[in-house]
Amino acid sequence: MSDIDTIVAIATAPGRGAVGIVRVSGPAAADIAVALTGSLPPPRRARLARFKDAADEPIDEGLALYFPAPHTYTGEAVLELQGHGGPVVLDLLMRRIVELGARPARAGEFSERAFLNGRIDVAQAEGIADLIDAASSAAARAAARSMRGELSARVHGLQAELTALRVRVEAAIDFPEEDVPLLDDATIVAGLERLREAYATLRVETERGVRLTEGFTVVLAGKPNAGKSSLMNRLAGDEVAIVTPEPGTTRDLLRHQVLEGGIPLHLIDTAGLRAAQDPAEAEGVRRARQAMAQADLLLYVIDAASAEPMDARTIAEQAEDVAPGVPVTVVLNKIDLPGAQANAAGAAAVNRVALSARTGEGLAALRAHLRHRAGEHPTDASALTARRRHLVALERAHAHFEQAESLLRAAGEAELIAEELRLAQSALGEITGEFGSDDLLGEIFRSFCIGK
Repeated sequence: MSDIDTIVAIATAPGRGAVGIVRVSGPAAADIAVALTGSLPPPRRARLARFKDAADEPIDEGLALYFPAPHTYTGEAVLELQGHGGPVVLDLLMRRIVELGARPARAGEFSERAFLNGRIDVAQAEGIADLIDAASSAAARAAARSMRGELSARVHGLQAELTALRVRVEAAIDFPEEDVPLLDDATIVAGLERLREAYATLRVETERGVRLTEGFTVVLAGKPNAGKSSLMNRLAGDEVAIVTPEPGTTRDLLRHQVLEGGIPLHLIDTAGLRAAQDPAEAEGVRRARQAMAQADLLLYVIDAASAEPMDARTIAEQAEDVAPGVPVTVVLNKIDLPGAQANAAGAAAVNRVALSARTGEGLAALRAHLRHRAGEHPTDASALTARRRHLVALERAHAHFEQAESLLRAAGEAELIAEELRLAQSALGEITGEFGSDDLLGEIFRSFCIGK
């Protein structure tokens, strides 16, 4: 790699702690170890040492570990100092190392160097960041699999199928005298089928991985006093929303996160949908509709005890009108009240869940429904974490693959087919970092912690 400077960062979280770790990476790591501790520690063996300043006075005492290149996380020589976790002590140690020739690391620079030195690919680096940020045990296990390279291996498998297909198409270009239509080549047809199946599998896994990483946004919407805030409190397991008999109590978006089946659910309670009574409520309704349009799932809450018509068609039309294009589940609330059960039974044909936010009846069915919609079996042994950019790259690769298949079936030019397959492979390469702009890589690593 082109960087030849040495970097340093505090690798433990800010604040007081029993142990604080300072990490150094780069060609000057060995010289810094000698200057700080008096000698170079044996490779990969912890040694008790005093960390001294420029006047040979001790800054701290702790363990020093030296890892020679290239078999380190970054691929460079690495020095790790484990001392006491006081912020002042760690700052003094950082200052001394900077005096000795290192510079403070940027966010994610250690992982960036590991990538640039071929120790990991970008998808593995993101798996490391996802493991640190994991909000559940399921997400942590999935991130660990991505960190070990399982997502990358599946992407490489898809690329291998593309490569084999490209070889056959390129052969047809190089040897046109054979004059055999590409569609008559059984190997190419079989390759197309394998690619289609591999893409479908990887897409499902990637969508599930995005939900494990980013969560699943569920918006509660409906008319005033339908019981949205009461349902929010039930799902949250706490009194996070104010509940009163007065319509229009909720004026702004209220957000809360819960875990269901290992997937973070981002719950958003919204203002009741009606003609606004004042400017503040009008703004609340506007924000509600904005949140609804961006939801992964909309829970349209209806007062099942009201005198409004409860037939399936009426409810389905209401649900479709509030957020066109967004998946909707109708929640028939207040089934504990007189007449509500009969109304709920009349609406049985729609995609709905009947419950009582007040008593909790039917809540288990709603939770099961949310787990199903967020992704079935999210904790199985094959789950991986993924990013939205992975899904975008995968979609772009598939679009090029479909275009190549369309050209093939229309007996199009082999050169155009080959180019579409090349573009598909390039898009897949963005997931692992084999292809991609410096701006993209910079954006990825800037989201990491300092010292990682």
